[in-house]
Amino acid sequence: MSLGDEHTGQTRTRYPDGDGTPRRPSRSPSRSLVTVVGVVVLLIAAIAFANRGGDDSPTTTGTTDKPATSATAPSGERPADSRTSGVPTGYAHDEQGAQSAAANYATVLWSDRMLNTDERHQIVQVVAEPGALDRLRSDFDANYSSALLKNLGLKEDGSAPRGDTFVSRTLPVGTKVTAFQADAATVEVWCNSLFGLAGEDSTKPVTTGWFTVTFKLIWSGGDWRVREASQKTGPTPINGDTPVSGADEIGKAVKEFGGFTYAR
Repeated sequence: MSLGDEHTGQTRTRYPDGDGTPRRPSRSPSRSLVTVVGVVVLLIAAIAFANRGGDDSPTTTGTTDKPATSATAPSGERPADSRTSGVPTGYAHDEQGAQSAAANYATVLWSDRMLNTDERHQIVQVVAEPGALDRLRSDFDANYSSALLKNLGLKEDGSAPRGDTFVSRTLPVGTKVTAFQADAATVEVWCNSLFGLAGEDSTKPVTTGWFTVTFKLIWSGGDWRVREASQKTGPTPINGDTPVSGADEIGKAVKEFGGFTYAR
């Protein structure tokens, strides 16, 4: 119906008289008046709403309550001030700094860099608390053994065969502090991972996994350092129905998409 039809309050129907001459129905002034008033009210309401939408000035509603901040909302604080041997370092001396450190340490300690002995020792040197350095280095050497490299189809130096791409990335999903003191913290990091060998003839294709790393951190030398690290499986969500990509696409993505410095 057009606006003109609604404004007149009339239909287009005509009724014949007895002599066959069409007769226009009589107008109803009261009905027309009601319709006009209704249109005017709607226009006034629309103008008021438009003016309200463009007004950025604060309004007083009689309450100062604000929405609660989500537990996973970013703080906007810089997670780390520097890098040492490619590892983000220089965290704040508080709970947030401990969580940021734990997230970034999980990323690098479960990365493909750990497959090379020299790089692994540099990384552990950076993140380990001095009193735990020898033990942690020994533990990670055992984890990334020559037997593991052979099982993965890698060379002795941890590199992939020609034409293949080894993938080992850890993606922190969230962090949680389970204990905190001024110079000590226990932080859990829930992680998703990509792990495997992308190649046409690979018998160890890239797969995803879920695990949780628990760090016991010590404030030492002006930064958070790892005293202990442990890992357990899960929590693991149900896999989606996303189509699986080919080895070439996965290998290309790993080379083209860089990682992040994580913050809490």
